[in-house]
Amino acid sequence: MKLSIIIPCFNEEKTIEQVVNKVLKFKTLEKEILIIDDCSVDNSREIIKKISNLNTSVKCFFQDKNLGKGSAIRKGFEVATGDILLIQDADLEYDPSDYDKLILPFLEADADVVYGSRFLGGKYVRLHFFWHYVANKILTLITNIVTNLNMTDMETGYKLFKKKTIESITLKENSFSIEPEITVKLAKKGYSFYEVPISYKGRSYQEGKKITLKDAFIAIYCIIKYRFFD
Repeated sequence: MKLSIIIPCFNEEKTIEQVVNKVLKFKTLEKEILIIDDCSVDNSREIIKKISNLNTSVKCFFQDKNLGKGSAIRKGFEVATGDILLIQDADLEYDPSDYDKLILPFLEADADVVYGSRFLGGKYVRLHFFWHYVANKILTLITNIVTNLNMTDMETGYKLFKKKTIESITLKENSFSIEPEITVKLAKKGYSFYEVPISYKGRSYQEGKKITLKDAFIAIYCIIKYRFFD
């Protein structure tokens, strides 16, 4: 079994190398690391090229325009060759030391989809942004209502899929809205979802966090759109 680790990246010169070094320590499965740079304007591209030249398991792809995280993820799905696909943010909010827990439902329960939840009791969770927490809970609740799932963290950055599972849907979103799009479309097909507790070290906006409350309203629109009108 092979794991494809998809790393969407935009202006993450401070963290991308550290993240990849952490990912390289994962040895349980054969792996490929796919970095999709979404037209960064800092030094991310140069750092990514250096990383790829030093590690044969790292492949890099550079987008000509900055289209958004969703676009980078879709490109990663397109080029991935693994049996399981994992999304890894290029910052240090999510810890690759959780990979063994995240792949366990695939190995032991034949899961189709696995989400890492920040609310199930990982080793640590940095306290941050009350209103982001509220927005996440509202988005998760609305998603649960329209999908009849009981997930705790729809907006989690750690999402894993069997390759054949993610290939069964057509994705359209270029922005952060790809998160609810993926969730709703896979739930509509009746795939088996699992959640695993993970650790989380959320960033402040000064440290480079990009998602805003505006994205929450767009996500609500996408939940309704892809559940009832697509």
